[in-house]
Amino acid sequence: MSVSVAVKRLPHSEGLALPSYATQGAAGMDLLAAVAAPMTIAPGQRVLVPTGLAIALPPGYELQVRPRSGLALKNGIVLPNSPGTVDEDYRGELQVIVMNAGDAPFTVERGMRIAQAVLAPVIRASWQETDTLPETARGAGGFGSTGTG
Repeated sequence: MSVSVAVKRLPHSEGLALPSYATQGAAGMDLLAAVAAPMTIAPGQRVLVPTGLAIALPPGYELQVRPRSGLALKNGIVLPNSPGTVDEDYRGELQVIVMNAGDAPFTVERGMRIAQAVLAPVIRASWQETDTLPETARGAGGFGSTGTG
């Protein structure tokens, strides 16, 4: 299934590819860093990495921004608000909050695949207030209540 998404290229994304799927079965599209110069992230530091793109999602969809597993494993690069959500009514630049959880500085280069984006349908909740809830075997048991492992 394919859904059309309008994309506006901002001046600082000139020459970079639009988000794309790396393989036929990929769920996420790679987002590229539209930095003017290399950006070094010190261990423990967070930065905002521009993509140089603005989008108009169709009604009923969100764009989830997720980390790239290779960057996380090899370099400790994570997205602290993952998954980030881009709402259908947002029209600003797509930017990615990137954190270096590794032990060495990491440099973001222009055109680097910095995150992935997954287009997802949104189901909106309609709250129905009640005085009682149906019973379950778990009940009100919270964190760790279903076992130790």
